[in-house]
Amino acid sequence: MRTGNEPLTARSPLRLRFWLSLWGLVWAAAGAAAFSLAGRPGWAAACAGLAVLAAVDLAVVVRHIHQGPHYQPGPDVPPYEPPRHR
Repeated sequence: MRTGNEPLTARSPLRLRFWLSLWGLVWAAAGAAAFSLAGRPGWAAACAGLAVLAAVDLAVVVRHIHQGPHYQPGPDVPPYEPPRHR
C-alpha cells in the first residue's frame, strides 16, 4: 500500500531549526542594541521585531522538541483506507 519512497530513517530538522533560531535571535538582538545606540530607531525597531520573531520560533521549536516523537505508522499500515470492493 505504501509507495516505497518514504525515507526509512527520516530525521527531524528541529535541532537545526533550534540553532538557526538561536543564531538569528542573537544577531537580531545585537543589531537592535547597536542601531539603538547609533541613533537609528527605525532599524532598531526592525531588528527588535526580527528578534521577537526569532524568539517565538525558538519557543515553538523547544516545545516540539520536548513533546518527543509522535506515532508513526509502520510499513504494514496503509496511508489511507484501502478501497472496498463491491
